[in-house]
Amino acid sequence: MMIYVSVVQLLNSLRAFVQGDVRCSATSVFDTSFKLVVRRNKEGLSVAGENGVIAQTTAPELASAVLHAAQALGRSLPPEDTFRFDWENAIADFRPLVPSRKG
Repeated sequence: MMIYVSVVQLLNSLRAFVQGDVRCSATSVFDTSFKLVVRRNKEGLSVAGENGVIAQTTAPELASAVLHAAQALGRSLPPEDTFRFDWENAIADFRPLVPSRKG
């Protein structure tokens, strides 16, 4: 169940990073050595793991990918789970970072 706590932490830290003006954000996953680092650069954002940069992207693209993955994972969180409230709040707070699709 620690994955849900880690994803909420990721959503909250990425939201603060995207909405703020800091140049770098690092998030670690509980009970693992996994670390995700996002940096602002001239091209947008670079996303790196422990072995280096894994993606060059924009804030809206990153937010969309993270939100969709979190929503997919959230479908496996039991409705009666006591963490559901925190999960749903983190998703709701993060959702405005993803541009709506027009068309």
